[in-house]
Amino acid sequence: MAEPLHALGLIAATKGIQGRRFTAEQYARALLERIAAHDGDIQAWAWLDPAVALREARLCDQRLESGEACGPLLGIPVGVKDIYATAGVPTEMGSAAFAGNIPDRSARVIDRLRGQGAYVMGKTVTTECAFISPGKTRNPWNRLHTPGGSSSGSAAAVAAGFVPAALGTQTNGSVIRPAAFCGVVGFKPTQGIIPIEGALTFSHTLDQPGVFTRHTKDAAWFAAALSPEGGSISPTLVERGKPPVLVAVKTPVWEQAQEYAKQNFARTIEILRAGGAEVEERELPDLFSLAHGAIRTVMLAEAAFNLETLALNQARLLSATLRDFIADGTRVGAVAYQQALALRQRLRDELRRFLSRYDALITLPTTGEAPATLEQTGNAAFCSIWSLCGVPALTLPTGLGPCGLPLGLQLVGAEGQDDRVLSAARWCEERLPFPAWIPVQGKP
Repeated sequence: MAEPLHALGLIAATKGIQGRRFTAEQYARALLERIAAHDGDIQAWAWLDPAVALREARLCDQRLESGEACGPLLGIPVGVKDIYATAGVPTEMGSAAFAGNIPDRSARVIDRLRGQGAYVMGKTVTTECAFISPGKTRNPWNRLHTPGGSSSGSAAAVAAGFVPAALGTQTNGSVIRPAAFCGVVGFKPTQGIIPIEGALTFSHTLDQPGVFTRHTKDAAWFAAALSPEGGSISPTLVERGKPPVLVAVKTPVWEQAQEYAKQNFARTIEILRAGGAEVEERELPDLFSLAHGAIRTVMLAEAAFNLETLALNQARLLSATLRDFIADGTRVGAVAYQQALALRQRLRDELRRFLSRYDALITLPTTGEAPATLEQTGNAAFCSIWSLCGVPALTLPTGLGPCGLPLGLQLVGAEGQDDRVLSAARWCEERLPFPAWIPVQGKP
């Protein structure tokens, strides 16, 4: 029985379109049917116009028929987090303060996406201004549970089979956490590889683009297509000649993890070792115990710098949580802010030394399964160090927790070593027990 079109991964969909096994329009229709059937429960989209999506798909088919040179993403519809500017399309930042905002120009990465042959399927739900207050999206595995945030809709849309790939951003844990909660691959490259210009700025030091797919090889393909020519990510992962050398760390926030998540991590280590990987277990240097305080200081100060005018002019349209965070940020002194930035550089240097002999570091991506709430998006503590340092991080699903929701494994690489961590992740993915397809409320 042929795999349904909505279940195809990114590379498989690309090959199907370019190999003329199905058209871009047929593919778009299959995804739109999937959305019509399930998005009433999941609510991944902030904006979606099926007529626009089908028109874009037909244009892709016309380009292919004309013999025009095709980009690596030709015919692929992408979910775009609703903080990226999209010309002529609403970009409302998950906030009533931006209702009706339609940019004249697109973010750089959207131009890049289109230049590679893809198109915007729709805008995915974000938490308010990519911070804490949740949007309407629910977890595809159980609609009473959070999908995580702030890239809530992007993770849920990929998990549910609405699109094969989606764009998000991460300031603290906004790619890795929702990907882990929704059981998909989330990849945040080394900071600066994918352009951030044209997205809402929350923290100019920390904001980083990321991608969601259902397979590690698709994440590499997608991220490489979005990075400038000559970037450090190869679109195809070279098969490893030998198993990876990994270092397992518990991080300073280990006590915040659920016991079942710790046990799953221990089982994962044993599976990887049985497959031939060298897995050394080490503690991070003591300096990293200061990282969580530093990232909070930077976020506070820079959120106040970037959003204080919004808070002053549109206070009644912002949540009390965001208003209070911005107000707290205005009280961060210059000395404390500069000390946090200086510590960030020391941590980056220390992490580079720590990772020098390893292909990747492995740890938990989250404290456990997605919490059974729609009032908050979960704990981002297991992402903070790597976001602060701007290094590549990836999560992939490894199994299910006691409530039947996904658990994951986070792999972290040295700065600029994106291919190395992607290759290690691909090796791990092939040996870890997880279904190849994601159910929606028990329906494949």
